[in-house]
Amino acid sequence: MRMKILITAPYHEKAQEILAAIFGEIIYHPWKTQGKAYNENELMALLAETGAEALITEHDHVTENVINSFPDLQFIGVCRGTPSNVAVSTATAHDIPVFHTPARNAQAVAEMFVSNVIAFLRNTIAGCEWLEGENWEAGAHTSYLQFKGNELAGRTIGMVGFGAIGQRIANMVKSFPCLIQFYDPYTESPDPYYKKVSLEEVFATSDIVSIHLPVTKQTEGMINKSLISLMKHDALFVNTARAVVVNRDDLLEALEKNQIRGAILDVFDHEPPDAIDYKIIHHPHVLATPHIAGATFEVEDHHAYIMNDALKAWFIDDNKNIKQLANTALLSAKN
Repeated sequence: MRMKILITAPYHEKAQEILAAIFGEIIYHPWKTQGKAYNENELMALLAETGAEALITEHDHVTENVINSFPDLQFIGVCRGTPSNVAVSTATAHDIPVFHTPARNAQAVAEMFVSNVIAFLRNTIAGCEWLEGENWEAGAHTSYLQFKGNELAGRTIGMVGFGAIGQRIANMVKSFPCLIQFYDPYTESPDPYYKKVSLEEVFATSDIVSIHLPVTKQTEGMINKSLISLMKHDALFVNTARAVVVNRDDLLEALEKNQIRGAILDVFDHEPPDAIDYKIIHHPHVLATPHIAGATFEVEDHHAYIMNDALKAWFIDDNKNIKQLANTALLSAKN
């Protein structure tokens, strides 16, 4: 099937060549060259100018207006874990398949989970700051005593949501060894070593509670005081998923009352943060990073290959049962 594909997502040359060999013409205008995602008007102008018949995007504003203006697009590809920047329902109304790239950042997030948890448990950052402050006195054992921490080995890690990222983390840490338990009503354990438990049990019995939830009407604010209050006094709370699934006021209260050991956070209710977010970020028992858990150069390689495989499966192999299809309503409409 021949078509002209506009790619505005970062897409390395080899992946472009593979697409060109299958579909024909590739037009590459990555959003990074202008330093920001294409807005609605910019994207419509680019689609019109290039005469593109399909679009592969990342962060651009693929709004209802954009799709209604180009209702004959063969597909919309979104190089993200979720196509949150695309009016998926409008695409479905026009019978346009929308593909995304789940798990593109699974390795990146999993590695950062491990590194940040170990850094927190071992007081690494505080120790570095102490050393940079030239506080090391002759003959003193201050650092050895003051920054003595804990090993990750032997901890029970509880996952709330056990998709690609949760399972990638589990595979990494089980050999420390760590015990792995999870709550996920949509997933069965892929390994007898991983124990499926209730949501309340995850919070009550885990040494580290890690959140891996998508944003839905059911998950917004799902992690609240009633669950956080179940955590052990020395337990660690980790969220590298989405901020809105956690009631931040309840989390802040638990931190300020020393009800838990601390938190490792990569996502916040407002980005850039507002005053309450910064109150959490500045808390002495919080290790905060600026939404970079999935920010590696390799993620862009992963999403290109995941997208290419999805497009080949759909258009060449006629395989419609692929997990990368975001608007699965298309399948029921065709049946």
